[in-house]
Amino acid sequence: MQGKLLIFSAPSGSGKTTIVRHLLQKFPNIEFSISACSRPMRNGETHGKDYYFLSVDEFKNRIANNEFIEWEEVYTDSYYGTLKSEIERIWAKKNVVIFDVDVKGGINLKKIFGDNALSIFVMPPSVEDLKLRLVNRNTETEESLKKRVGKAAEEMTYANQFDKILINEILEKSFIEAETLVQNFIKS
Repeated sequence: MQGKLLIFSAPSGSGKTTIVRHLLQKFPNIEFSISACSRPMRNGETHGKDYYFLSVDEFKNRIANNEFIEWEEVYTDSYYGTLKSEIERIWAKKNVVIFDVDVKGGINLKKIFGDNALSIFVMPPSVEDLKLRLVNRNTETEESLKKRVGKAAEEMTYANQFDKILINEILEKSFIEAETLVQNFIKS
């Protein structure tokens, strides 16, 4: 059985997670697809809620066992992916799956699920604005900030491969735009 999926992708710091959390509160029939990753848990994160935190070896074993719908080595030994069992769990409840994934993961998911998926690229107003958001998060070293901003500039070139582009300049307006896109897709 295949249900519907919502795919939200964006460069780190664009606000996609904030928008996804808003939609989860607004629509009771949407359920978050928890991604797996090989990065360390950050303060305040919970295994099985924010991510399935796996060691690099565990992640590679699951790749070998074909347990992922899609996966990506974002940086060396930094893996992210979507477990098949996660999507099946949500569809079994007749809910709509919502993804908060990196840009390449979003493109891959759209290719796999086609018209059953709505892919939305959350775009920051500018690279400078994005850099400021990341600085204000206070989670980045100078080196990681430079790496993320460089990656973001590259990721923004993929925006046209998504069904919709949502420019997140004023968060309240972005919430309303996202709600409309999601509601129209679910009804269709």
